[in-house]
Amino acid sequence: MSTDSPVTREGPRLAPDSGRVVARLFVPGEELPGHHSRATTVLQRVQELSDAEVAAALADLHTRFARRHRDVHDIFLRHYGLMAHRLGGETPSRARRLLIGAYFTSEYAVEGAALTNPSMVPHPDQTGLGAGEQRFVMSVRSVGEGHLSSIEFRTGTVDGEGQVRVDDPGRYLDMGQVGPPTFDQASFRALVVDQRADDETASFILDGLGDPFRKTELDAAIAGVHSRLVRRRQARETIERLERIALDSYEVTFPPEGRISERVLQPSGPSESHGMEDARFTRLVDDGGVVRYCATYTAYDGWHVAPQLVETADFLTFRVTQLNGPAAKNKGLALFPRKVAGQYLALSRYDRERSSITSSHDLRCWTDAVTLDTPLRPWELIQTGNCGPPLETERGWLVLTHGVGAMRTYGLGAMLLDLDDPRKVLATTDLPILSADEDEQDGYVPNVVYSCGGMLHGDTVVLPYGFGDKQISFAVIDLAGLYELLH
Repeated sequence: MSTDSPVTREGPRLAPDSGRVVARLFVPGEELPGHHSRATTVLQRVQELSDAEVAAALADLHTRFARRHRDVHDIFLRHYGLMAHRLGGETPSRARRLLIGAYFTSEYAVEGAALTNPSMVPHPDQTGLGAGEQRFVMSVRSVGEGHLSSIEFRTGTVDGEGQVRVDDPGRYLDMGQVGPPTFDQASFRALVVDQRADDETASFILDGLGDPFRKTELDAAIAGVHSRLVRRRQARETIERLERIALDSYEVTFPPEGRISERVLQPSGPSESHGMEDARFTRLVDDGGVVRYCATYTAYDGWHVAPQLVETADFLTFRVTQLNGPAAKNKGLALFPRKVAGQYLALSRYDRERSSITSSHDLRCWTDAVTLDTPLRPWELIQTGNCGPPLETERGWLVLTHGVGAMRTYGLGAMLLDLDDPRKVLATTDLPILSADEDEQDGYVPNVVYSCGGMLHGDTVVLPYGFGDKQISFAVIDLAGLYELLH
């Protein structure tokens, strides 16, 4: 380690790969706001092609796209199935069904614009490693066309010397199967209150449901609302809010044979229609030693931002739910890796500029917030916040922070919180420990270095970070050297 700084840049640089694509449903006309679908016209045109033209088109498609997707024919048939109702009961030949599906498919380059803002946690599988080695899972924010952000993953290993190796991510990307979860009454009603829905209408609908209940049951209850009630403006608005709340919670399941790095979480709910940004993953150890991997991320709908929660036990099945409460606002919510004094804790930046701490009994409702740090130093006068979940060390909860200063320049610092009462700040760094090098200044957003979470590794912290909002690099932080800068 350097004697001048506890931070050493280490490991590879990860650049966006525009060849990492997913095949999504594409309905001509609907890709532009306010435009009407041209699906029926396209279907008619495909139906008018000769069998020879269909065969030639399919052969060309197979040549160009089969190597880019695990089973492109399965994708075509799935997308055909979503449009088949427009054919009026007619069932074309398999070849024509495949071609119809292809016309309603488009590729999306998940990393077409940038790869940035990573977070790192220990991999669930630590078998087969050498002395001092640790395997990790790293989430990354990938940015594609339209500045749409998704959550991708990488895996790799840190050896006993702190050398970082990132695994080959694989050839394919899989979006998984998205489906509705079950809802519990308490959490759903808390979201109703948080969104200021009409309580009379909401109670009329929800009181008739069980606990838990399914989306199909909610849909049936809404459909059964009396027409006189629906004509009330407040009632219509409440029903729209209930439907949106339900759509913002979902589950994604991936096939077990794929690699973790071949899985991508893409926006599925209305609150994240314009992106899932900056996932902060932590390995959460619950009561009884149950382990799950949880992340807060920023959902963006084109107008508003809000933190949401994603949970997984195995990186195969993910559950996404909304958060509520006054402290669950804006960006930068980061979970502690265990309960403290019987409560879940999280770092918050609900007021957009100060680092705070908040608590919850269920990981979903965050009601109070206590300020930890206010931007007072020159390098963070615009705003301060966390760089991921706190790390538990023998000296306290280590929080890596970020600050924004003049010329919108980002720097990373640190803060130490009391283990038993994390509302007590024990020490902070006066100066940033990491800022953009000369070759890290340029990018999609200049002068930015940013991380969504590091990982403890022996007497160091391995910190992946984005720079320029375009690429990812790695740093290794010597804990002993960092402690010397904290006061």
